[in-house]
Amino acid sequence: MSLAVWVGIALLGGVGACARFAVDLLVSVRQRGSFPLGTLAVNLSGALALGLVAGALADGDAQRLLATGLLGAYTTFSTWMFQTQRLAEDGAPRAALANVVVSAALGLALVWAGMELGEAI
Repeated sequence: MSLAVWVGIALLGGVGACARFAVDLLVSVRQRGSFPLGTLAVNLSGALALGLVAGALADGDAQRLLATGLLGAYTTFSTWMFQTQRLAEDGAPRAALANVVVSAALGLALVWAGMELGEAI
C-alpha cells in the first residue's frame, strides 16, 4: 500500500469521525429519553454506505479509502457496546437488548441492501 493511500485513510478517518460527531449530535439534540438514537442513526447509515461501497467497487485503494478510512471512522462499535452496557446498568435491560437486536438486524439488512444497490450501479 502506498504512502498516499495511508495518508488518505488517515485524512478520511478524520472526516468520518467528524461526520459521526455531527450526525450523532443532530439526532441526539432532538430526542427525548436515553436510548442512543444518534449512534443508531450513525451505524445504520454507515452500514448502508459500506454496502454501497462494497457492491460498487472492486477491492482496491478506493475501497480501502472509503470503507476503512471514511466509514471505519464514521461507524462505531465501541460506543454502541458502551451505550448498550450503560442502558443495562441504568436499569433498562429491555432497551439494551433492543439496541443490540435492532442495530444488528437493521445493520445487516442495510448492508445487504447497499450491496445490492451498489452492484446495480
